[in-house]
Amino acid sequence: MVKFPAVFVARRNLSRNRFRSILAGLGILIAVVAIAALGIFGNVLSLGAADALGDIGNEVVITPNADEGFDELTERQVQSIERVTDDVTVAPIRTETGLVTRGTESTASTLYGIDDPAAIYEADEGRLPDRHTQGAILGSSVAEQLDAGEGNVVTIDDTTYRVIAVLEPVESFGPLSADDAVLLPENAIGGSGYEQVILRGEETGATAAAADAVRAELNAREERIDVFELSEITDEIDEFFSLLQSFLLGIGSISLVIAGVSILNVMLMSTVERREEIGVMRAVGVKKDEVLRMMLIEAGLLGLFGAFGGVVVSVLLAAGLYLTTPVELWILLDPANFFYLALAFAFGIGVSLLSGLYPAWKAASERPVDALRD
Repeated sequence: MVKFPAVFVARRNLSRNRFRSILAGLGILIAVVAIAALGIFGNVLSLGAADALGDIGNEVVITPNADEGFDELTERQVQSIERVTDDVTVAPIRTETGLVTRGTESTASTLYGIDDPAAIYEADEGRLPDRHTQGAILGSSVAEQLDAGEGNVVTIDDTTYRVIAVLEPVESFGPLSADDAVLLPENAIGGSGYEQVILRGEETGATAAAADAVRAELNAREERIDVFELSEITDEIDEFFSLLQSFLLGIGSISLVIAGVSILNVMLMSTVERREEIGVMRAVGVKKDEVLRMMLIEAGLLGLFGAFGGVVVSVLLAAGLYLTTPVELWILLDPANFFYLALAFAFGIGVSLLSGLYPAWKAASERPVDALRD
């Protein structure tokens, strides 16, 4: 049996026409970058949006049905909501607007009358009471505009309040962004009813079950309330980014197909140019499967070098994204991004091997006498 150093010969054959081999490998590199970079880009957008939205998927907003003539939620309705909901926090809220003044500075703000602010917000300065009976709690933007903090005094529509806490800045989207608001005791806001009730749970499933229970209880006879589950927003956003990611990967896959055609052309040209050489190899005892292996190794080496280079370039692009944009490191280190790198690398090699399969079979199947005759 004739032993045949297929890898060595494959590498030598590629180096015979380096420029053509480099162009074919460059095509694979570009295609791998397209798949990996676009996949990572789509995933970064999705994770960034999810981070910006925060935990709003665990919240439900209940408001009176204005279309049916209801303009507030009654105390009795709030009690019914509290009775039928389990494993969620119920926060009834009254709302109005007012002028907040400290010294010579003033700003128009939304005023929220809320009994348990700790159920929804967190304090950056001071402490949020379990039951809000006195004092004002400032949103971060209001506190900055008035240069106010815990212990200062502010005037709201001719009524003086001592600031007991300042809220943390809200970095995510939510139904009650309090950056530009002031939280007051519930009885400080006029009226006997509530403009809205917020339900918040630890899990989306708990708030969804609570929303269904509230609908069944309060809308049994007529549509008196509107129940809006914020998970609907997150579901639609997730669906959008899923479609976007599929679209981006589709674009990258087209590049990979084009690169595969390039490798197919390189291998076919190599087969034609080396027809006589392959005939000699077969004539001296090199088996058909060894020729086939040699040609596939050539295609695989093109794919390997191109795919490896594509992964390196994709990593550098991701690093550049981190250095030049506000993308956080944990988003770039998400396991899904490494999956896209591995997927692009595997596709690059796989397409190269598939592209080299027909030329390899053609070269290995030709009879030695026919190859030498030409």
